[in-house]
Amino acid sequence: MAGAGKIRLLVIDDDKKLCRLIRDYLEPMGYEVESAHTGPEGLDKAQTGQHQIIILDVMLPGMDGFEVLKQLRHTSDIPVLMLTSRGEEPDRIVGLEIGADDYLPKTFSTRELLARLRAVTRRTTRAAPGTPPEGEAEIVVGRLRVNPATRLALLDDQPLTLTPVEFDLLAALARARGRVKSREQLLEEIRDRNYDVFDRSIDVHISTLRRKLDDDAKEPRFIRTVRSAGYTLINPDA
Repeated sequence: MAGAGKIRLLVIDDDKKLCRLIRDYLEPMGYEVESAHTGPEGLDKAQTGQHQIIILDVMLPGMDGFEVLKQLRHTSDIPVLMLTSRGEEPDRIVGLEIGADDYLPKTFSTRELLARLRAVTRRTTRAAPGTPPEGEAEIVVGRLRVNPATRLALLDDQPLTLTPVEFDLLAALARARGRVKSREQLLEEIRDRNYDVFDRSIDVHISTLRRKLDDDAKEPRFIRTVRSAGYTLINPDA
């Protein structure tokens, strides 16, 4: 059982030495760390609902990290930070497209890992009712309703299944409804951190968000790309 106030973290990685390093570094920082060393074992533990954050390696025996994440996203929007020994752009794009919240190469420093986990934790904490900025009301944009207090987004009164980053991105666009938000502004609003990020992650998250909205980038009903400027959520009342 996790200690009071501890953040329950699952590390899915076949490198047992790295798992011990992560555990030894993070446990004094307020995390309770459990490990799994194969894809199937990690998926089973992730699906128990007993953890608040997952660190997931791409290269795993039995089932790779992409497949673990893909299956997990059928039932859970738990924040997932992916690790890769290569850190190549195609891997990062694939991970983000199937629902990763963040990405780190295995050359990461423990301080950077902690900073990114804390950023994800802050976004997750805001998911609890009553934790968003006081007084922020539901945002209605045409057929979309975005409620920051409950972190619930509805399309035609049907709930959308969004990861924490996807919800924050949609909420940022909804608050600006009709106004263009640059990639830099969106990164600043959704990432909650001050170091360099993978710039194309915004484009990947927008693409995923469009799929969930059943939107078409060529004939958008919801999210419009403004060339050389950024993105805007179409305001039908404008």
